[in-house]
Amino acid sequence: MSCEHLICARCSGPVVEGRCPSCRATRAEVHHHGPAVPPALILLALVLMFVLALVLRQMY
Repeated sequence: MSCEHLICARCSGPVVEGRCPSCRATRAEVHHHGPAVPPALILLALVLMFVLALVLRQMY
């Protein structure tokens, strides 16, 4: 979702411009991006699962 076409009910301006506190808060909420878990941590977990699978395969 983007705020390019949203109009603020408080100041009647485009939300993307952030004219009032409501616009700025909504813009910050809409544009909040990024994973909660860093990509490096996800990669580490995948590598550890792969190594574990290899070890289990060799054992059985």
